[in-house]
Amino acid sequence: MPQGSFGTITAFNDFLGSFEDVTWAATSVDLNGGWFMVSVNEGTLQKVVDEDGGIIQFLTDTGDNDNVCLLSGPYRPSNGPLTFEARFKVADDISNTAIYAGFTETMALGTPVMPAEFATATMTYNGSGGMVGLQWDSDATTNAWRALAGDGGAVANSANYGSNGTTATDAAVANEYDIVKVVLYPSGRAEVWHEEELVASGQTDLTVTDQFYACLMLENRTGAALEFEVDYVFAEGVRDWSVD
Repeated sequence: MPQGSFGTITAFNDFLGSFEDVTWAATSVDLNGGWFMVSVNEGTLQKVVDEDGGIIQFLTDTGDNDNVCLLSGPYRPSNGPLTFEARFKVADDISNTAIYAGFTETMALGTPVMPAEFATATMTYNGSGGMVGLQWDSDATTNAWRALAGDGGAVANSANYGSNGTTATDAAVANEYDIVKVVLYPSGRAEVWHEEELVASGQTDLTVTDQFYACLMLENRTGAALEFEVDYVFAEGVRDWSVD
């Protein structure tokens, strides 16, 4: 029986607060609302004042593979369903961009690495842990959003997600918002949504007793800074009430 009143763990940031024109350090930065960020090299954090609703811009550093990663967690899906949702856009050059949105078990906080990358026609699942989410990578021969599930450096349940992911209908467009929602259930089943489209769903074969971060990440694919604008990020999990 629960010992308290707050079984649901909720992390939400609508970026309505004060975010001054500052250069973030190449370490973790608290964004409030249960979210923080890490990056490869420094960048600039600033409020977008010509749009309503609270928008924050992460301007990456200028090197190829420099990145910014927004994180919340960790959460354990065996306790109850995990939900991730974010609304974001690349304001300038979508043609030299990689994006990951969803859940990931492995995340090097000192030097963050994209959980999954797509080059030419092949998906690469980085790290030793599990992941489920939606991915965009301009290194692909054919650019597309791709839903994926991976574990241990390989696809997790290719029947439901495909070794090279499952392609969404709509592509990413520069300066146009995308909404991504990912749900991971205690059974290991997941749903990956882009806008109103259910891109992929079904059993992932992920280990649900593992811990996962909610993750929104952008990485340069050329030697130039990118303007990553985020409207909101949301994550929700369930507390472990078990008594040791």
